[in-house]
Amino acid sequence: MSHLQSFKGASFPTIGVELELQLINLFNFNLATEAQDFLRRLSQRQHSGEIKPEITQAMIEINSSIHENYTSLNTELILLRNLIADEAQKTHIGVCGGGTHPFQKWKHQRIYETERFANVSEQYGYLAKQFTVFGQHIHIACPNGDDALYLCHALAQYIPHFIVLTAASPFQQGVDTSFDCSRLGVINAFPLSGTPPWILKWSEFEKYFDYLYELDIVKSMKDFYWDIRPKPEYSTIEIRICDTPLTVEKAAEVAAYAQLLVYWLLDKKPRIDKELYTTYLINRFRAARYGFGAILVDSLKGRHVPLLQDILMTCDTLESYAITLKSGIALNRIRETTLKRHNGATWLRAQYQQFEILENTVRSQANLWMQDDAYQLGEPFSNSKIL
Repeated sequence: MSHLQSFKGASFPTIGVELELQLINLFNFNLATEAQDFLRRLSQRQHSGEIKPEITQAMIEINSSIHENYTSLNTELILLRNLIADEAQKTHIGVCGGGTHPFQKWKHQRIYETERFANVSEQYGYLAKQFTVFGQHIHIACPNGDDALYLCHALAQYIPHFIVLTAASPFQQGVDTSFDCSRLGVINAFPLSGTPPWILKWSEFEKYFDYLYELDIVKSMKDFYWDIRPKPEYSTIEIRICDTPLTVEKAAEVAAYAQLLVYWLLDKKPRIDKELYTTYLINRFRAARYGFGAILVDSLKGRHVPLLQDILMTCDTLESYAITLKSGIALNRIRETTLKRHNGATWLRAQYQQFEILENTVRSQANLWMQDDAYQLGEPFSNSKIL
């Protein structure tokens, strides 16, 4: 019997998300190590989904329920956002999205006291505190383990899409990194990051997992920090490459985009080739570095493709599937922001250009996430809501 949980499968590509959020000190706009007390307060209020701790005490994570479409996911995320924002204002802290905090120092962070986080801290040392970065994870249901492995590889060529659409970490340690998504540099430091092995049969993947289990390298799928990984306990695949968007509305749109891609891939089952990993890391890097200006290398066709063009062509491909899944609004918004070359990184840089100090940039970040009518990442605005 395998040490890996069996993959039971699900018949419809339902979706769910995890969002890692920043807790902000409203006096100096650094991170606030208030997760324990804040979670205690939130536990006294009724809500859907789950709100729980993350590895350091300046972070919390929200997990949505399972949803069949974009509209219901978006509705739940807005309700969770409103509840968290309401409680945050009562406790005089801020909450925001974004893949990194612009100027926090990792050495000042404290590990949240759970057995798992203590084990991570013991194993990875200072990297555990550097892991105070913030991501969106997207779960999409799969019919079986073989399809889950197929999707892990088939989605690999679309990873640059998810990087640029959610990129919201241009600043780190007090400087503009010149990356749209600097968060990935932290993730890359872990030895079990990267991509899954080229295995297409679940029975073979079980053998692979058991081999690493017997070598005492892994104990569960949580020990793999891959960009995409199967999650047999949920019968899903999990896309883990995204920064946490600056609004929950954007998080729902990107999740809908992932659901559409999965629906199309399982319907058409286009051929996949191990050769795609020849240029995987360079395309991943270019998306993180150059955002919508990145030029991808298509190793299978021997050509270069602008990332912006690749996203727009994919949106066209998914149009009919968006009608079926009632995700047309989400797909249109993905198309609009791509045409405008606008993501969280461009918005944050615009804030910094206006205010010239990162503290006010974070103030704007918290204002944006916590307001109940946030959709467009438009022009910089005044900081009247949080004082």
